[in-house]
Amino acid sequence: MEPVAELLDLLDLTPIATDEFIGRNPERSLPFVFGGQVAAQSLAAAGRTVDSDRSVRSLHAYFLRAGDPTRPIRYRVERTHDGRSFSARRVVASQEGGVIFTLAASFHIAEDGLDHQIAMPAVPPPDTLPRLETWLAPHTERLPSWWRGPMAVDLRYVDEPPHVLTRERDWQPRQALWMRADGELPDDPLVHVCVLTFASDLTLLDPVLLAHGISWYTGRVRAASLDHALWFHRPLRADRWLLYAQESPTASGARGLARGSVFDAEGTLVATVMQEGLIRLLD
Repeated sequence: MEPVAELLDLLDLTPIATDEFIGRNPERSLPFVFGGQVAAQSLAAAGRTVDSDRSVRSLHAYFLRAGDPTRPIRYRVERTHDGRSFSARRVVASQEGGVIFTLAASFHIAEDGLDHQIAMPAVPPPDTLPRLETWLAPHTERLPSWWRGPMAVDLRYVDEPPHVLTRERDWQPRQALWMRADGELPDDPLVHVCVLTFASDLTLLDPVLLAHGISWYTGRVRAASLDHALWFHRPLRADRWLLYAQESPTASGARGLARGSVFDAEGTLVATVMQEGLIRLLD
């Protein structure tokens, strides 16, 4: 199955009871379930219980334990609130009776109001930058198999990605990359925010390591996402180029914080992302 088709299949949850769904895992996986997948599937489950005139406003999620990629995931949705303008949902993801992830999502009807945004950084256009596979090709032996094959998301780093760090790089706690689904998506807005949710977890902790000139694959790093939050500001298409500008304001106590601003190709700020990760360095 093509990677984008497989991602859409992962988002097509199977209903098993009222407000309960089963999510599948991909054939090619990390040793654990990728956090962006659980977040995207949870959002897809929540979105199925909300009226179509309400779009996703935000989500706040906690990763509680590593998921088993060989077992399906059960998603249970709680209809926390339905008001005149907002709806709220809570999703609990579990495997074999143990909770692995929780998500709170808010939905909002379209309204007029104040409108401003920060400016998009000046970066080269995506068609002038190499695909991630080009960067990684000389380093496949030291990378997990999940990074070796084709991916559902086309990633194009403005600078060399931290998977292949070099000593000559000017280390800064920030990076920027273009991304888009590597294929056409259906027009359903929920699909696009779910795909962005999936993609938003792929690279966001990179700037924490970039601040210290450390590669993910030195054998010295043990990391895991702790929590993840997105705010969706304006309509977006995840199969069109989006610039993901990221930075890490701080790291301490074996935890690193990162934030990202997502712009479309016209410079419109469509989403803001925050994540804290557990990052331990081994001797």
